[in-house]
Formats: sequence, structure tokens, C-alpha cells
Amino acid sequence: MDAKTQTVQYRRAGGVEYELARRRVKNLNLHVRADGSVAVSVPLQTSLREADEFVAAHSVWIGQARERQRRRQERQALLPLPEPAAAQAHFTALSDQVYPAFCRLLGEKPEIRVRDMTSRWGVCAPAKRQLTFALQLYNMPPAAQIYVVVHEYCHFLVPNHSPAFWAEVERLLPDWKARRALLK
Repeated sequence: MDAKTQTVQYRRAGGVEYELARRRVKNLNLHVRADGSVAVSVPLQTSLREADEFVAAHSVWIGQARERQRRRQERQALLPLPEPAAAQAHFTALSDQVYPAFCRLLGEKPEIRVRDMTSRWGVCAPAKRQLTFALQLYNMPPAAQIYVVVHEYCHFLVPNHSPAFWAEVERLLPDWKARRALLK
């Protein structure tokens, strides 16, 4: 075991089997893995009852997350991931379409990267001036791809998901909710 993990055990609560890890963390954390298994990490002093109640309280969300993972795996089985170079060129071209709306505020274009990511469609690293897109996004509808590119660009302006952030997204893509729904 690594220094941060003290104990690991397997439990069941709210109809959900899960792996419980006691760690030197501040919060209770829940993760549904790509295979549908559930991992929970809790602070060292958290009781088993608290951990079980936390999982039981999130059982509906866990079911939804497992369904999302199942659909994602079905899509990936039907549509293999693109070659990274092709995806890189594709997302660079999409970025070039979106960049003019941000050029006055950003200055030079950010670096565009692609990665195999299972839990996010994109990531913005403002300090590195970098946008990273999931290879899996390549297989999604073009309207959804543009939404993710705009979403990540907006993080250069507002680093969180506050109302100000969503106002920026809405200003650029009034139909962003419909586009985001294509990703579900």
C-alpha cells in the first residue's frame, strides 16, 4: 500500500458493492470506474456507518454513472478511437474556428493536445496555455465537439463553473444545453 492508503476493504451499502479506502484525505470521494466498479476514499477517522450512508445516499447517482460508462463503452466498441495525429489536426482546426472570439483577451493561441480520457471531454490548463481534448470526443457529433471546444476556451476567462462562466458559454453558444446533451 502507498503512504496515503491505510486500509482497503470491500463493502456493500444501498445495494451497491464498493471498495473502501481509508486515506489521508479531507473529504469523502466517490468514483465509478470504467468497468462500473465503485471506489470510495474517506478520511481515516470516518466510521464504516458514515461510509455506508454516503454510498447509499449516492446510489441513484452511481446507477446513472454506471449507465453512462456502459454507453461510453458501447460507443467505443462501435467506433474505435482515431489516430492521435488525426485527432490533433481535427481539434486544432476546430480551435482555429473558435479562437477569433477569444483572440483579443488571450493573445497567442493555446497549445492543443489530445489524450485518451475516460471521465472528461476536455481540460483547460490556463497557466500552461493548453487545451486537451479526449480522443473519444472525435467520434461525437460536430455540434457537441464545438460545444466542448467553446467550453474549454471559456475557462481561460472564468476558471470555474460559476454563473459568470455559463453566461460566457451562453453568449457564444446560445444552444449550448442542446449541444451538451449530445454528449450524454
